[in-house]
This record gives sequence, structure tokens and C-alpha cells, in this order.
Amino acid sequence: MKAVLVEELGGPEKLVYRDHTISPPDPDKVIIKVKYAGVNFPDTLIIRGKYQFQPDLPFSPGGEVAGVIKEVGEKVTEFKPGDRVVAGTTWGGFAEEVQGFSFNTHHLPDEVSFRDAASVLMTHGTVIHALQDRAKLQAGETLAILGASGGVGTAAIQLGKVMGARIIACASTDEKLTFCKKAGADLLHKYTPENIKDALKELTDGKGADVIFDAVGGDYSEQAFRAIAPMGRYLVIGFASGKVPAIPWNLPLLKSASITGVFWGNFFRNFPEENKANIQQLLKMVAEGKIKPLVDEEFPLSETSKALQKIEDRAVLGKVIIKV
Repeated sequence: MKAVLVEELGGPEKLVYRDHTISPPDPDKVIIKVKYAGVNFPDTLIIRGKYQFQPDLPFSPGGEVAGVIKEVGEKVTEFKPGDRVVAGTTWGGFAEEVQGFSFNTHHLPDEVSFRDAASVLMTHGTVIHALQDRAKLQAGETLAILGASGGVGTAAIQLGKVMGARIIACASTDEKLTFCKKAGADLLHKYTPENIKDALKELTDGKGADVIFDAVGGDYSEQAFRAIAPMGRYLVIGFASGKVPAIPWNLPLLKSASITGVFWGNFFRNFPEENKANIQQLLKMVAEGKIKPLVDEEFPLSETSKALQKIEDRAVLGKVIIKV
């Protein structure tokens, strides 16, 4: 089969596209013939050796796929060859076939296309866990989103609206904010580290945001936290800025606010049944048209490096996907 491989850690330009083989499925895993694969920010980290989990070389990146079951391990009873599925794989997905965890493989409703499924699992799976499980977001609350035009950002806009929140989308350019408005944001803010605190206060009539969804980190985080509402919840999603922030501990004390980590990889490994319920809920929303994946661009498998470069260049509005 063909696969995109990391043979040497580095940027997208180091990737190679060649023939590759994978082993038969482990007892608790499945082999999936990939139709589409989603591209996400963690893929840009794992190819450089900077992700929380790191496979041995050579490996294929790609953490989410949609396709058809080819083979199942001896302990797998929920799936059979021919089943339509979507799966979180952590790596291995930028290939014609991938071995995936059975506990993070999910039956795909007939109403949901492979393309849509591969566009929502990791981003929207992360967000539904963040907003529903970690933040306990309530209808009528204000949700401020940093990095709102990217994959998880637009997913947060969509799911926040479904949950009845008032959405403040924060992004760095007018083009990105226009996209956020089309995605469903109620209020827009073109942010810098210097202006975000005052803007969030002004947009919330001085109260502050009930929930802040931060996929950016860096110099934005402390200033955004200073604009959180009393009893607010600050969701740490990731650090697209490349810098992990340090926030003074007196701020959560004075605000009676919480700083809450959100790592979907940890969640689906340690709480597989709860994750499965979330994903089934999510796929139902897609099937019913409550959520529509926002795909910026689709690349063939052989051009995966271009897709990853586009993410690194922060030039993506919504999601980038790979057609296999």
C-alpha cells in the first residue's frame, strides 16, 4: 500500500510518499481501509518529535480516519469487515490502510459521509469533551474562543451554538473573523495580547467570559484570563503560538475561576465508554445537519506535506482533509 512516512523527524518537507506495509491487527485492534483522513495541528508536532506520544521511526502521521473495516483482531467483537467507521488513530492515518484502536473506532451512520466524518472526529471530539465534560457549559453563558478560525476553533463555535452559548470569536485577521461569523459566532474580536483583556470585558458588559477556550497559549493566555468571569472556567486546549504560558496563581484565586486541561487523547484512552457516547452524540448532530464540517481544502494523499505546511503557516480556515 501507499503511505506518507516520517523517516527523519522534521518539517513537512521531510515527509516521503512510498510503499509501506503494516502488521496484522493486534488482538484489540482493527485494520481500516482509509477513504479520508483529517489533518490537525498535532500532526505538525508528531512529525517533529514534539507530541505527547511518539512512535518509532518510520511511521505515518495522521490521527483520524474514516473508511471501511478490512480486518479485525481476535478479541474484537463490535466490528466486522465491511463496516463503515470513523476512528482516532493518534498516528498512521496518512496511508491507504491503518491499524486502529477498537475502543476509539466508531460505527458511521449511513447519513454521514466519509469526508464529513474525517473532518469532525478529532476537532469536534475534543470540543464536545471540553465544553460538555470539562466546562459544563450552560445555555446563556458566554464562550470566548481564542484561535477561533482553525479546526478546533470553528468546532467550538458550532458546538457552543448548539449548546446555547453566546460566542465571542477571537482571531488575528479580518478574513478569519469573517469566516468565524459565517460559522455562527455572535461577536468578533481582532485580537493582540495587548487588547484582549479590555475587549472581552467590553463585549461582556464588564462581567467577563464564563468560559474561555484557548487553543493558542503564549502571550494571549494571561491577558485573556484576566477577563474571565467570577466562577469562570478556562480551558487549556493547546499552544498553537508555540509558547506555553505561565499564569500567576493569584489570578484563579481572586476570580474564583478554574484552569482546566483538555487532552482528548488521554480521555479516549482512559474513558472509552464516555468518549464513545460523546462521539455517537456528535455523529448524530452531523447526521441531523446541526453541525456541518467546514473544509478549507482537500488534498490527495501524495500531497499531504502541502496540507501540513498550510496548517503550520496558519493559513487554514476550518479543516484540511486528505482524500485517500
